[in-house]
Amino acid sequence: MSCCGNIWSIAKRELSGTVSSPVAYVFVVIFLLLSSFFTFMIGGFFERGQASLVSFFGWHPWLYLFLVPAVGMRMWAEERRSGTIELLLTLPITTWQAIAGKFLAYLVIIAVALLLTFPVWITVNYLGAPDNGVIFAGYIGSLLLGASYLAVTSFTSALTRNQVVSFILAVVICLFLILCGWPPVLNLLSRAVSQGFVDLVASFSFMTHFENVQRGVLDLRDIVFFVSVIVFFLFATHAVLRARRAG
Repeated sequence: MSCCGNIWSIAKRELSGTVSSPVAYVFVVIFLLLSSFFTFMIGGFFERGQASLVSFFGWHPWLYLFLVPAVGMRMWAEERRSGTIELLLTLPITTWQAIAGKFLAYLVIIAVALLLTFPVWITVNYLGAPDNGVIFAGYIGSLLLGASYLAVTSFTSALTRNQVVSFILAVVICLFLILCGWPPVLNLLSRAVSQGFVDLVASFSFMTHFENVQRGVLDLRDIVFFVSVIVFFLFATHAVLRARRAG
């Protein structure tokens, strides 16, 4: 079987297992409910007086912070707990193919959750004349953000057989990558260190790069950042699994 065929087989296996459990459905429903609630009730959508989804996308880093680790924490931890990881790693597939297949499966769930928010996009077009290019860029940025959180969760899930531990580790890492670019934290840092160091810290933050994309600016540097985070943590996942395979 080809490389792509192996990846797709793993993805289908993971999707069928996830869809047969309530995890995926709970994730999608909670994401839809909370994103709508925060957009229209908390985010001041109507008070802004403008056709924009800034309040919608602005909550995504915080929603993903808990929801993505919750849905992805079983990615490798469940395999380790049940002992099926040994069987998986002895199949005629490479470790990279297994990682890519599992990552793709959970990314599909995140993408489906995002696609199902289309009524929000329709609503804002009904109420006004938004810049749909900016909104589309926001969706692309949100998917990249979700994929970055998922890559972090893949790494933490490979580290342990306990899903709760995987969840907590993923939340802590992602929270750090949010807070290092959060304005209150940067303002606090600027009182103690040079502005150059503050800018360096901010450059590693999800918030810094997502805010640019959220405004409709698909800067190559922001895309490279998210792709780099994804690749780095998938490489880290590979290192952990290879070490386990060798052991």
